[in-house]
Amino acid sequence: MPLPREVLIARLRNELAICQRCLRHPIVADIDALDTFPVGVEMSLLQIPGYELVQGRLRKRYHHRFSMTITEDYPFHKPQVTWLTPIFHPNIMMPEDGGFLCNKLLDDWSFNSTLLMFIKGIEYLLLNPNPASPFGTETCTLAAEYFNRVQKVALPLASAPLPKVVRPA
Repeated sequence: MPLPREVLIARLRNELAICQRCLRHPIVADIDALDTFPVGVEMSLLQIPGYELVQGRLRKRYHHRFSMTITEDYPFHKPQVTWLTPIFHPNIMMPEDGGFLCNKLLDDWSFNSTLLMFIKGIEYLLLNPNPASPFGTETCTLAAEYFNRVQKVALPLASAPLPKVVRPA
């Protein structure tokens, strides 16, 4: 049973306002047109590093876009997400392959989940790919192989110096 329409619209307005206030990323949503479902929301993630494959070479990309479709069954049903920009990632399909996301937040969606939590989860996914669970597309499989290889040989980002014992003279 969906939320009453007025409650759903108020919740969506509130959540989108929180996202616009708390995130540094631009959100394109017509908040005044929330009475027509499904609602489309376009999101740009800025300054979040990710990779793309360009002519056989990896290149870092710091601007990513995806769209969310929110139905009248929100928040009981999760938003549908479609990735819109090129990406080299084991858990995010290229747009031409469907643009689907493999994200635990989508699997664990509940009434208490919010758009802000979801977007933060996508940021985390971009920064922390899971090569053990790739999609079956060619690009995702190549990305999984790459991240498996890189993660095995990567040096620690920082290491703490060993403590020295200082004895009084």
